[in-house]
Amino acid sequence: MQDPGAQVARERDLYLQLLELGHEDAPESFLDKALSLFIESAGARRGYIELHDGSRPSDSPTFSMLRGLEADAFSSDGLSRSIIAEALETGETVVTASARLDPRFHDSGSVRAHGLEAVLCAPIGRSPVVGVIYLQDRAEPGPFSPEDARRAELFARHLATFADRLLWKQRRLEQDDPTAAVRKGRNFQGIVGKSPILAALLGQIALVAPLQVAVLLTGAPGTGKTQLARAIHDNSPRAAGPFVELNCATLQESLVESELFGAAAGAHSTAHRRSEGKLAAAEGGTLFFDEVTELPLVAQAKLLQFLQSGIYYPLGETKPRKANVRIISATNADLAAAVAARRFRDDLYYRLNVFPLRAPSLAERSGDIPLIAQRFCKLTFENLGLPPGELSGGALLAAQYAEWPGNVRELKNAVEAAVIRAYGEGSPYVERRHLFPAALTGGDTQPGSERPTFQEATRDFQRKLVHTALAAADWNVAAAARSLELTRAHVYNLMATLSIKRPDDASQPEFGSTEGRGSRPPQPAGTPTPEALRR
Repeated sequence: MQDPGAQVARERDLYLQLLELGHEDAPESFLDKALSLFIESAGARRGYIELHDGSRPSDSPTFSMLRGLEADAFSSDGLSRSIIAEALETGETVVTASARLDPRFHDSGSVRAHGLEAVLCAPIGRSPVVGVIYLQDRAEPGPFSPEDARRAELFARHLATFADRLLWKQRRLEQDDPTAAVRKGRNFQGIVGKSPILAALLGQIALVAPLQVAVLLTGAPGTGKTQLARAIHDNSPRAAGPFVELNCATLQESLVESELFGAAAGAHSTAHRRSEGKLAAAEGGTLFFDEVTELPLVAQAKLLQFLQSGIYYPLGETKPRKANVRIISATNADLAAAVAARRFRDDLYYRLNVFPLRAPSLAERSGDIPLIAQRFCKLTFENLGLPPGELSGGALLAAQYAEWPGNVRELKNAVEAAVIRAYGEGSPYVERRHLFPAALTGGDTQPGSERPTFQEATRDFQRKLVHTALAAADWNVAAAARSLELTRAHVYNLMATLSIKRPDDASQPEFGSTEGRGSRPPQPAGTPTPEALRR
């Protein structure tokens, strides 16, 4: 018999862990932790959880997660959909010692096919039911006990509140995110942002990805053309095939043909054995020509021949070969101008430019910059094996209004360097000073520049305007905010971003910094802490 004290302690720990789920904002993490907790508490071997958004009637769950069941097993009904349907429809917990012997379920195809025994399925929520938690097969022999069912119902009842909040937040995100509709059911992992221009681009990718047509990607350097090419591949019928990249700017002109088409042994001075080219490597998948403008004219003629016939000849061979590949090209140069200058064949240009797509610069989607920067920050901490950290509010605001002529690539490099600087200081927050270490205290104008940029002039104007308003209000932030017709939080953000400090705090670190963490001098009444500013 189980010790009553141990059972009380076990339930206490269960409820404490359940309360922790209320802090989860990511659906995947929420489902994973809830399911793990439920499986452990009931001693089950397999489990499944699903949530439905009642505002969108659908047979498919909005979120779901399996544990202990392979995805292919579930797709062939490796668990009982009839039991799940019963719990969803009745709002009652379903418990059966042996589903294959239970007259309610023994006729179910999945129950018969898999010989399902002990099953416990509890609805999440009552009016309406928003999902289910499903357990199958106990770790120990025997059925799920009445105590397991009671605990499951109590667990699901509390979980419903968190699930409602999560679903509501997801609906709000989708309403505020023009890209949500086109992302659904497609693989755009890694393409961060929710600006209207990005939504339009993803819509065009979703349109062309399933079609066997050539795509030409244009745009400034660093705008993520390679990532867009991968998105086209990942959402095409060729997704299971290889994605092979050929950077034409790095190829030696004497070796470009063998690199592309392959070469027989002895076909040239470095061909000591037979080599396969990129066309053969991309068989059944996609071949991506990056910086296609740099492709030599001789190779252009042979590529054109392949595009017209689907046949090519490896260097030094006379036997023709066929290749089943899709061609995607990219360039940051003016390809039409290269055609006019006879540096690029016009007939090849028309073959490659069947469906043109332009990657927008960061300046065209500046609202996406904080989201992109946050992702790079998270990935950098993870990839370098550093303790978790994040960008401060001031750093995100400064990044959004900074100029990034190198686009996403430049932003990525800047965030990686900033993470390293913050780590070197022992700061869990990446501040503006880490992101822009060369900026002068009084402004962003670099030494030696004779004329400020539009951005620098705008920042200088904002700094003087906010400083004047604060000084006139005797550094009462609330009063200054009213005079500027801004919120107090916005003024605090501007003070952090523009490096505006109170006269008596001139020797103190910037808002949100972690310098001098041993002790903090007393703050005037009503002044939020750096932690509050970050929230």
